[in-house]
Amino acid sequence: MSVLGQPSMAAWAAQRASGYAGNITVVDKVLPDMLHMVDAYWYQFAPMNPLWHGILGFIIGVLGVISVFGNGMVIYIFAGTKTLRTPSNLLVVNLAFSDFLMMACMSPPMVINCYYETWVLGPLFCEIYGMMGSLCGCGSIWTMTFIALDRYNVIVKGLSAQPLTKKTAMLRILLIWAMSIGWTIAPMFGWNRYVPEGNMTACGTDYLSQNWLSRSYIIVYGTFVYFTPLLTIIYSYFFIVQAVAAHEKSMREQAKKMNVASLRTSEGAQTSAECKLAKIALMTITLWFFAWTPYLVTNFAGIFGGAKITPLATIWCSVFAKANAVYNPIVYGISHPKYRLALEKKFPSLVCGSEPDDTTSTVSGVTTVVADEKPTA
Repeated sequence: MSVLGQPSMAAWAAQRASGYAGNITVVDKVLPDMLHMVDAYWYQFAPMNPLWHGILGFIIGVLGVISVFGNGMVIYIFAGTKTLRTPSNLLVVNLAFSDFLMMACMSPPMVINCYYETWVLGPLFCEIYGMMGSLCGCGSIWTMTFIALDRYNVIVKGLSAQPLTKKTAMLRILLIWAMSIGWTIAPMFGWNRYVPEGNMTACGTDYLSQNWLSRSYIIVYGTFVYFTPLLTIIYSYFFIVQAVAAHEKSMREQAKKMNVASLRTSEGAQTSAECKLAKIALMTITLWFFAWTPYLVTNFAGIFGGAKITPLATIWCSVFAKANAVYNPIVYGISHPKYRLALEKKFPSLVCGSEPDDTTSTVSGVTTVVADEKPTA
């Protein structure tokens, strides 16, 4: 149902049949108090098929439920399980909190606006919505960056590395949120602004204004939130893979000299597990960048005018960006024995099968590996 109370699909079909007589545009359903925030660029596009709004609302609603439930469970299990309360795992909890906050704050408004096929929550909430999306996105990527640096510190530097303490981990988390808040409140004070996106059901940064004050924010923010973390993560994982490969090669050569099949001691098993965890963390980070790259491309296309951005394209940006909040709980549940053991104890109906009680098990996909001590008979 549209804002005017007409059957949306029938109205849209009638408009299509009449060739959009009267220059009907995607902006026509925007409420009067929001018109000053809508860029003139969007007036060239015809109304979207209401089916797209229905699909977007349904997908975002489902992603919201899964994300809030999944990330809430991660926070609960990591915080409530003593063996998982390590300094490195504080970063994992912070990542889950950021994803939880994103979908808890953004999914319900998106579903409501998709129902009405336009933004109906007012200009102030539009700005708050855009700021929350940017805040949680920035918080997630920088948390993943510090997780990658922690993995680099543990695997590459080894015993020479300074261990991460709870105090240091908390300081890093404080730094993450301080940076995120600083960058994302800037548009509220005039450096760029938050405006409705092309689908008119969500709000984000203004990437269509051609003045250099607005453009400079997109360029600097994109560099800080996308390119700098990406290069840092690539650097970290390059040396992580290199260090693990060198260690494995050394072990194979030593085994050959001793005429044994393998030197897979507890140390070797731990290194092998570290390699597996590095792959899991790399997969999670790759999924995050896959989720946010469409927004980056759209923003840079807007400020440089390199491509035509359609309202439908902004829908896909929303879907891909929100989907990243669902990935992490799934990765934890599939790939982390320690997490699965805790999940099985607290929510046994959610675990298919039980985890074997190996002598070595992983604490989390992006933290530490510990050897479980078994009591002697």
